Amino acid sequence: MRTTTNPAAFKILMATVVFFCYLFTPLLAVQYDDSLLIEQAKRIHRKIISFDTHNDSALKINKLNIGENVKNIQVTFPMMKQGLLDGAFFAIYIGQKSRATDSVLIARNYVDDQLLRFKNYVESSDDASVVTSVKEIIQNKNEGRISVVLALENGYPIGKDVGQVKRYYSMGVRAITLCHNLNNDICDSSMDSIAEHKGLSEFGYRLVEEMNSLGMIIDVSHASSETLSDILKVTALPVIASHSGAYSLKNHKRNLRDNEIKAIASAGGLIQVASGKFFLSGKPKEEVTVKDLADHIDHIRAVAGIEHIGLGTDFDGGGGVVGMEDASKMISLTVELLKRGYTQRDLELFWGGNLIRILKIHFM
Repeated sequence: MRTTTNPAAFKILMATVVFFCYLFTPLLAVQYDDSLLIEQAKRIHRKIISFDTHNDSALKINKLNIGENVKNIQVTFPMMKQGLLDGAFFAIYIGQKSRATDSVLIARNYVDDQLLRFKNYVESSDDASVVTSVKEIIQNKNEGRISVVLALENGYPIGKDVGQVKRYYSMGVRAITLCHNLNNDICDSSMDSIAEHKGLSEFGYRLVEEMNSLGMIIDVSHASSETLSDILKVTALPVIASHSGAYSLKNHKRNLRDNEIKAIASAGGLIQVASGKFFLSGKPKEEVTVKDLADHIDHIRAVAGIEHIGLGTDFDGGGGVVGMEDASKMISLTVELLKRGYTQRDLELFWGGNLIRILKIHFM
């Protein structure tokens, strides 16, 4: 039995097929292109050294190790391996409290305990090791291990005893964020309402000198504009803003103004962009994405140059955006930067090359 085709019906069918192809082909192309970019990003990460210069995950990991219930941890060594992230600064955070001697001692004992717990955990792991030299970082990359740089967020437990800097250095600490959200005995904070020292205190100048002599990294995130200015006048080594954003894009006291970005870069330092939603945008948090993070990176690159920028996520301390919610998803930022025209060389500098340059100056 022969069948006949209705010409009118056939034309309608073909027009419908063409319409849907026209409608969905761009979407399919985007997905296809993204898959290619993801593979390109993975190839790049396997070749380069990638670092995050600030997270607050050590305290959560310590809680996990004693059986406490920890929700929504953003950084673990397996997550870092999944995200092809080679290393990170793990900060022991301490909030600012009374500066009375007994309070400082309590804070110091707490920091010592948390630092030793985390250090012991890392040293017992087959996946990671504490590093104090660039040579060790390169060796870890070649052997597939995570590099951990120990850091202290807030110089509060130092009190007014400059000898504590050397003691923390002997414990493996290689970076100190001088203050947190309130002034301490070292300097003024960007978030405090009072300009107590008008920048660095007299003790703060001595502390900067001691950190320089040891090769300890001075982290200027959280510091007031006056504190930053004072540090840049006296430091003999480049500084790092381990987790900050661009004030021009988001008016936040913790973010850096363009003149501050230029000053840090001119002194050879680094601005490491934070992924905290409050640093990046005024949009509702569910709308702040990797693109907003990349906007800050673009801006700081335009102001300071690609040689003075990197990433400091602030994971487990308020960091994380849609698309890069934890350390397992770092590739998404590389994909976004590739879309914006960043070359492999740009990405090599951004992810770790710039930091390695700084580390060589400090403690090669």
